[in-house]
Amino acid sequence: MRAWLILNGKKAGRTDVREAVVALRRQGYSLEVRVTWEQGDGVRMVAEAAREGVERVIAGGGDGSLHEIANGLMQLGPEQQPALGILPLGTANDFATCCRIPMEPLAALRLALTGRPQPVDLGRANEEWFVNVASGGFGASVTAETPVELKNFLGGGAYTLMGLFKAVNFRPYACTIRTPAGEMAGSVVVGAICNGRQAGGGQPLAPAARINDGLLDVVFLRPFAVADAAQVAAEMATTGSTADHIVRLRTPWIETESHDPIPVNLDGEPVSSTHFRFEVAPAAIRMVLPPDCPCL
Repeated sequence: MRAWLILNGKKAGRTDVREAVVALRRQGYSLEVRVTWEQGDGVRMVAEAAREGVERVIAGGGDGSLHEIANGLMQLGPEQQPALGILPLGTANDFATCCRIPMEPLAALRLALTGRPQPVDLGRANEEWFVNVASGGFGASVTAETPVELKNFLGGGAYTLMGLFKAVNFRPYACTIRTPAGEMAGSVVVGAICNGRQAGGGQPLAPAARINDGLLDVVFLRPFAVADAAQVAAEMATTGSTADHIVRLRTPWIETESHDPIPVNLDGEPVSSTHFRFEVAPAAIRMVLPPDCPCL
């Protein structure tokens, strides 16, 4: 079986990754490495891998690298798609963490090469695909504006720090929300459309989400007063349904309309629009996951 590791160029110098690749090659695995330089390289390399008959591609990087490789796979027909493995090398690695993919490179690569691919869902936001979470509003601005240096220094905790800093001056986003159950209007501070379970460096947005159930887990936070912060935190920590400040639902699709553009992050990649249609694509790709993955 041929496999390509499509490695984020910023991680190409890591000694532990190099040592893992060498070790697995010595054990007889056919593992080639392709290194990205700029945005779009991952999509191009996925297409090249498919043309060459490569059976597995491994996304080496963070959630953004995984996002790009998945979008490359979705440009191929189902019969052309290699299976997707994950080598988590990012700051937060939210999707890999919630799926229990090993953080150590040798173990992660071994799983990607030997594990059994499973059909998993993807989310779609307008014309772009996401693997883990589409976060909108205040949460998206936190992710987009966290400096790289702070992320490298603090890891996932950088998002919490930036969130506390920005929450002092957040403003709600007025929008209309439509689902198969009907329409609602109001203001939202932060919203998340989840295929996976967590984002922002370990924040459990949808703790019960499954990546092969054909549904998106949606959670959004309505405006609240500072005095309600403790109650909001308690509601966010629960896995139940709608509460005073938190709205939760499961749906195959959801649409938002707003007068002003709302910032959204798709697996950490920023976009903005006054209209979004989010929908699930059941069994969109095949992904190599641990046998004990709790998200299936």
